[in-house]
Amino acid sequence: MSFDLASRLNERRAAHLYRQRPLLETPQGPEVMVEGERLLAFCSNDYLGLANHPEVVRAMQQGAAKWGVGGGASHLVLGHSTPHHALEEALAEFTGRPRALLFSTGYMANLAAVTALVGQGDTVLEDRINHASLLDAGLLSGARFSRYLHNDATSLASRLDKATGNTLVVTDGVFSMDGDLADLPALCAAAKNKDAWVLVDDAHGFGPLGATGAGIVEHFGLGVEDVQVLVGTLGKAFGTAGAFVAGSEELIETLIQFARPYIYTTSQPPAVACATLKSLELLRTEGWRREHLNKLIARFREGAAAIGLTLMDSATPIQPILIGDSARALRLSALLRERGLLVTAIRPPTVPAGSARLRVTLSAAHSEAQLELLLQALAECWPLLGENEDA
Repeated sequence: MSFDLASRLNERRAAHLYRQRPLLETPQGPEVMVEGERLLAFCSNDYLGLANHPEVVRAMQQGAAKWGVGGGASHLVLGHSTPHHALEEALAEFTGRPRALLFSTGYMANLAAVTALVGQGDTVLEDRINHASLLDAGLLSGARFSRYLHNDATSLASRLDKATGNTLVVTDGVFSMDGDLADLPALCAAAKNKDAWVLVDDAHGFGPLGATGAGIVEHFGLGVEDVQVLVGTLGKAFGTAGAFVAGSEELIETLIQFARPYIYTTSQPPAVACATLKSLELLRTEGWRREHLNKLIARFREGAAAIGLTLMDSATPIQPILIGDSARALRLSALLRERGLLVTAIRPPTVPAGSARLRVTLSAAHSEAQLELLLQALAECWPLLGENEDA
């Protein structure tokens, strides 16, 4: 018996769910070259415009000249370099926590944190629309796994009543496909009432949110006693690569000793850590980036409402336009591309069936004029979209 891969692929094509990788031929930025086309992009997670910042690029070049281009070994063998250590200390200070631990990817950080903290006999409770890495981590942990209704502290409380063993509540800070914020004060209160811990993956909150850009925990004025495990990624607003977990001394030592994705992975290139230290400096000192980004968000929502687009409840750089079925989402994306704009259609299984959308993402690198071009193109394309092609 052989694997019938062709049938699986054909089914995905027929359902308008087949995915292809756009080939980027320039650095990240508002204006990019994709497969020979010059396009204005509104689909990157480079929220603060740091991925191709000259100072960040220079820091990485200098780091490579001094430290080479490979980590060489796992952190516990011979891969924990001075730049890695300096970045961990800077991230701990930035988040207001005793320690931070560096990972090569956000997926690894989530997998490591959840599986090191809970196992058989324990309970992990997750938001229904958490990122795939969080859901996978919960399932792989071996703990009793249950999902509560999206952003619903009452639903969480009912599941906490049935929890056994050590209990970990897991949520995104900013939900990556909807752009809305987790109701952390209510979720943390419910968890605290049952002596459960809270893990927040703030991949999309670090940089855009908080008075200093320190994310959703800062936004809500919470601390380590409310959110015991704080996860952040460095490939979005930081503009580089990797991730980190921040928390207590005991938490970080536990991850070093027991988190398999940390123990058995080669460290990221030290030069990347050098670049991230520079991007962290820019994130903290150039507050105008967040201010400009917030102005763009407000203007987009105002303009989209005037066109009659259906937006979601988001005050973040993630501004999805809800379409419904996949064929229409692909059609709108294609119409925009004909006008020189790149906005990705997001379809199941990344989002629930019937909720396909265009995921518009804004960056501090976008100008007001570029945003107006997007709104103008949406106003032209929306009436051309036609009726539903599939359910």
